[in-house]
Amino acid sequence: MKKPTQKSTKAVNQVRIIGGQHKRRLLSFVDAQGLRPTPDRLKETLFNWLTGYLTDAKILDTCAGSGALGFEAVSRGAKTATLIEPNLAQAQMLKQNAKLLKLSDRLTIVSTDAISALNTMHDRHDAFDIIFIDPPYALNLWQPILENLLDNALIHADSRIYLEADKPLHSILDDDTSAKFTLIKLTKVGQAMAYLLTPTPN
Repeated sequence: MKKPTQKSTKAVNQVRIIGGQHKRRLLSFVDAQGLRPTPDRLKETLFNWLTGYLTDAKILDTCAGSGALGFEAVSRGAKTATLIEPNLAQAQMLKQNAKLLKLSDRLTIVSTDAISALNTMHDRHDAFDIIFIDPPYALNLWQPILENLLDNALIHADSRIYLEADKPLHSILDDDTSAKFTLIKLTKVGQAMAYLLTPTPN
Protein backbone atom coordinates (compact mmCIF):
# COMPACT_ATOMS: atom_id res chain seq x y z
CA MET A 1 0.00 0.00 0.00
CA LYS A 2 1.30 3.43 -0.91
CA LYS A 3 1.77 5.98 1.80
CA PRO A 4 -0.69 8.93 1.74
CA THR A 5 2.21 11.39 1.57
CA GLN A 6 3.03 10.17 -1.93
CA LYS A 7 -0.16 11.77 -3.13
CA SER A 8 1.59 15.13 -3.32
CA THR A 9 3.87 13.89 -6.09
CA LYS A 10 1.09 12.64 -8.38
CA ALA A 11 -0.55 14.60 -11.17
CA VAL A 12 -4.16 14.11 -10.13
CA ASN A 13 -5.66 17.39 -11.34
CA GLN A 14 -5.99 19.23 -14.61
CA VAL A 15 -6.83 22.78 -15.65
CA ARG A 16 -7.61 23.90 -19.18
CA ILE A 17 -6.31 26.75 -21.29
CA ILE A 18 -9.39 28.76 -22.22
CA GLY A 19 -8.19 30.96 -25.09
CA GLY A 20 -5.67 31.49 -27.86
CA GLN A 21 -3.53 29.05 -29.83
CA HIS A 22 -3.75 26.27 -27.23
CA LYS A 23 -7.41 26.72 -26.31
CA ARG A 24 -8.94 23.64 -24.64
CA ARG A 25 -5.56 21.98 -24.03
CA LEU A 26 -5.21 20.55 -20.53
CA LEU A 27 -2.41 21.21 -18.05
CA SER A 28 -1.75 18.53 -15.44
CA PHE A 29 -0.67 19.56 -11.96
CA VAL A 30 0.14 17.81 -8.71
CA ASP A 31 -2.05 17.71 -5.64
CA ALA A 32 -0.11 19.99 -3.30
CA GLN A 33 -1.10 22.11 -0.34
CA GLY A 34 -1.80 25.73 -1.31
CA LEU A 35 -1.88 24.99 -5.03
CA ARG A 36 -5.10 26.67 -6.14
CA PRO A 37 -5.62 27.42 -9.84
CA THR A 38 -7.44 30.63 -10.74
CA PRO A 39 -11.08 29.77 -11.64
CA ASP A 40 -11.99 29.97 -15.34
CA ARG A 41 -14.45 32.80 -14.75
CA LEU A 42 -11.81 34.93 -13.04
CA LYS A 43 -9.16 33.94 -15.57
CA GLU A 44 -11.40 35.12 -18.41
CA THR A 45 -11.90 38.46 -16.66
CA LEU A 46 -8.17 38.85 -16.12
CA PHE A 47 -7.31 38.25 -19.76
CA ASN A 48 -10.05 40.63 -20.87
CA TRP A 49 -8.31 43.21 -18.68
CA LEU A 50 -5.03 42.45 -20.44
CA THR A 51 -6.38 42.82 -23.97
CA GLY A 52 -3.92 44.97 -25.90
CA TYR A 53 -1.01 44.21 -23.57
CA LEU A 54 -0.35 40.53 -24.27
CA THR A 55 1.08 40.50 -27.79
CA ASP A 56 4.86 39.94 -27.60
CA ALA A 57 4.77 40.63 -23.85
CA LYS A 58 7.33 39.30 -21.37
CA ILE A 59 5.44 37.53 -18.59
CA LEU A 60 6.50 36.74 -15.03
CA ASP A 61 4.39 34.41 -12.90
CA THR A 62 5.84 34.68 -9.41
CA CYS A 63 3.86 31.78 -7.91
CA ALA A 64 3.06 29.63 -10.91
CA GLY A 65 1.31 26.66 -9.31
CA SER A 66 -0.57 24.84 -12.08
CA GLY A 67 0.93 27.23 -14.65
CA ALA A 68 -2.56 28.22 -15.79
CA LEU A 69 -1.81 31.96 -16.02
CA GLY A 70 1.61 31.73 -17.66
CA PHE A 71 0.52 29.13 -20.22
CA GLU A 72 -2.67 31.08 -20.92
CA ALA A 73 -0.68 34.25 -21.56
CA VAL A 74 1.64 32.52 -24.03
CA SER A 75 -1.33 30.84 -25.72
CA ARG A 76 -2.83 34.31 -26.23
CA GLY A 77 0.28 35.84 -27.79
CA ALA A 78 2.83 36.65 -25.11
CA LYS A 79 6.41 36.29 -26.31
CA THR A 80 7.87 34.54 -23.26
CA ALA A 81 6.89 33.57 -19.74
CA THR A 82 9.04 32.91 -16.67
CA LEU A 83 7.26 30.69 -14.15
CA ILE A 84 8.51 30.45 -10.56
CA GLU A 85 7.42 27.33 -8.67
CA PRO A 86 9.06 26.03 -5.45
CA ASN A 87 7.34 22.62 -5.41
CA LEU A 88 9.85 20.38 -7.20
CA ALA A 89 7.26 17.88 -8.42
CA GLN A 90 5.07 20.67 -9.80
CA ALA A 91 8.04 22.46 -11.40
CA GLN A 92 8.81 19.23 -13.23
CA MET A 93 5.16 18.98 -14.28
CA LEU A 94 5.35 22.51 -15.71
CA LYS A 95 8.36 21.48 -17.79
CA GLN A 96 6.51 18.40 -19.03
CA ASN A 97 3.47 20.50 -19.99
CA ALA A 98 5.70 22.97 -21.84
CA LYS A 99 7.31 20.13 -23.75
CA LEU A 100 3.93 18.57 -24.54
CA LEU A 101 2.63 21.86 -26.00
CA LYS A 102 5.96 22.54 -27.76
CA LEU A 103 6.45 25.71 -25.73
CA SER A 104 9.78 24.90 -24.07
CA ASP A 105 11.53 27.67 -26.04
CA ARG A 106 9.10 30.30 -24.73
CA LEU A 107 8.64 29.14 -21.14
CA THR A 108 11.31 29.24 -18.44
CA ILE A 109 10.62 27.29 -15.25
CA VAL A 110 12.46 28.47 -12.13
CA SER A 111 12.29 25.89 -9.35
CA THR A 112 12.69 27.90 -6.17
CA ASP A 113 10.64 30.26 -4.00
CA ALA A 114 9.56 33.62 -5.37
CA ILE A 115 11.74 35.85 -3.19
CA SER A 116 14.92 33.86 -3.87
CA ALA A 117 14.20 33.83 -7.58
CA LEU A 118 13.50 37.57 -7.81
CA ASN A 119 16.72 38.39 -5.98
CA THR A 120 18.73 36.61 -8.68
CA MET A 121 16.93 38.17 -11.66
CA HIS A 122 18.09 41.79 -11.53
CA ASP A 123 21.27 41.15 -13.51
CA ARG A 124 19.75 38.63 -15.95
CA HIS A 125 16.36 40.08 -16.90
CA ASP A 126 14.95 43.32 -18.19
CA ALA A 127 11.70 44.48 -16.63
CA PHE A 128 8.61 42.37 -17.29
CA ASP A 129 5.51 43.65 -19.07
CA ILE A 130 2.97 41.58 -17.12
CA ILE A 131 3.46 40.07 -13.67
CA PHE A 132 1.14 37.61 -11.93
CA ILE A 133 1.16 37.49 -8.12
CA ASP A 134 -1.15 34.73 -6.92
CA PRO A 135 0.59 33.00 -3.99
CA PRO A 136 -0.90 30.52 -1.53
CA TYR A 137 -2.99 32.86 0.59
CA ALA A 138 -1.59 31.62 3.91
CA LEU A 139 1.97 32.68 2.99
CA ASN A 140 1.07 36.40 2.84
CA LEU A 141 3.64 37.04 0.08
CA TRP A 142 1.94 39.88 -1.79
CA GLN A 143 3.88 42.78 -0.29
CA PRO A 144 7.30 41.03 -0.14
CA ILE A 145 6.98 40.09 -3.82
CA LEU A 146 6.02 43.62 -4.86
CA GLU A 147 8.89 45.07 -2.83
CA ASN A 148 11.36 42.68 -4.46
CA LEU A 149 10.05 43.45 -7.94
CA LEU A 150 10.70 47.14 -7.27
CA ASP A 151 14.08 46.61 -5.61
CA ASN A 152 15.32 44.47 -8.50
CA ALA A 153 13.99 46.80 -11.23
CA LEU A 154 11.76 44.09 -12.70
CA ILE A 155 8.83 46.47 -13.28
CA HIS A 156 8.71 49.29 -15.84
CA ALA A 157 6.39 52.30 -16.04
CA ASP A 158 3.75 50.49 -18.12
CA SER A 159 3.89 47.08 -16.44
CA ARG A 160 0.62 45.47 -15.50
CA ILE A 161 0.56 43.55 -12.22
CA TYR A 162 -2.22 41.07 -11.46
CA LEU A 163 -2.66 40.36 -7.77
CA GLU A 164 -5.06 37.72 -6.43
CA ALA A 165 -5.84 37.49 -2.73
CA ASP A 166 -8.50 36.58 -0.21
CA LYS A 167 -8.45 39.98 1.45
CA PRO A 168 -8.95 43.65 0.49
CA LEU A 169 -5.91 45.37 -0.97
CA HIS A 170 -5.50 47.72 2.01
CA SER A 171 -5.12 44.76 4.35
CA ILE A 172 -2.29 43.07 2.42
CA LEU A 173 -0.24 46.13 1.41
CA ASP A 174 0.98 48.89 3.71
CA ASP A 175 0.41 52.54 2.81
CA ASP A 176 3.92 53.06 1.48
CA THR A 177 3.71 50.13 -0.93
CA SER A 178 0.14 50.99 -1.96
CA ALA A 179 1.23 54.51 -2.88
CA LYS A 180 3.69 53.10 -5.41
CA PHE A 181 0.91 51.47 -7.42
CA THR A 182 -2.30 52.61 -9.05
CA LEU A 183 -5.34 50.33 -9.03
CA ILE A 184 -6.78 49.96 -12.54
CA LYS A 185 -9.30 47.13 -12.16
CA LEU A 186 -10.76 44.97 -9.44
CA THR A 187 -13.30 42.19 -9.12
CA LYS A 188 -14.34 39.41 -6.76
CA VAL A 189 -15.23 35.82 -7.64
CA GLY A 190 -16.15 33.66 -4.66
CA GLN A 191 -13.45 34.16 -2.04
CA ALA A 192 -10.92 35.43 -4.59
CA MET A 193 -10.32 39.17 -4.84
CA ALA A 194 -8.48 40.20 -8.00
CA TYR A 195 -6.66 43.45 -8.67
CA LEU A 196 -4.86 44.90 -11.68
CA LEU A 197 -2.17 47.43 -10.77
CA THR A 198 0.36 49.60 -12.58
CA PRO A 199 3.22 51.64 -11.12
CA THR A 200 2.18 55.10 -9.96
CA PRO A 201 3.96 57.74 -12.09
CA ASN A 202 6.73 59.55 -10.23
